[in-house]
Amino acid sequence: MRNFLGRDGARGDTPRDEIFANYRPGEVARPVCATFFRADTSRWTKALADRDGGLVFDADNQKLEEYLDRWLNDSVRGSVKPVTFESYAQLVRVHIVPALGGVTLRALSPAHLQGFYRAKLDAGLSPRTVQYLHAVLHRALKQALRWGLVPRNVSEAVDRPACGGKR
Repeated sequence: MRNFLGRDGARGDTPRDEIFANYRPGEVARPVCATFFRADTSRWTKALADRDGGLVFDADNQKLEEYLDRWLNDSVRGSVKPVTFESYAQLVRVHIVPALGGVTLRALSPAHLQGFYRAKLDAGLSPRTVQYLHAVLHRALKQALRWGLVPRNVSEAVDRPACGGKR
């Protein structure tokens, strides 16, 4: 934790603090959240509690493409059969990354996912394949939530695509 005085580095009478934490082992410590004036105790206390509890929402600049690559290699590989891993990797590479890879993980919204599913259905992809896409995204975002990269799993706010099965 570093202390500052005043605004913009100028000496003043309003003390401020920044919280520093390592995002991953081996990285340089950097500010985790905005600078807080000590008078704003509720935000300051919550930020300290989150930091101490390991909750660091530092995915502001991480693209979905970067996260999915890390998720596939760190979380999925070795925990599923090789054929399942290849299936997930193909869905990510062929469908998800071209459409949503440029969106930051933090900015990803239910509207992005709903539009993505609709576009895939309109492009002629089968409803079952779109359900597989939803399952992969849901699992990846669930892991991002566990890792503390996002505050919520946005795929839970989207209706699972319906499969037009036989009646």
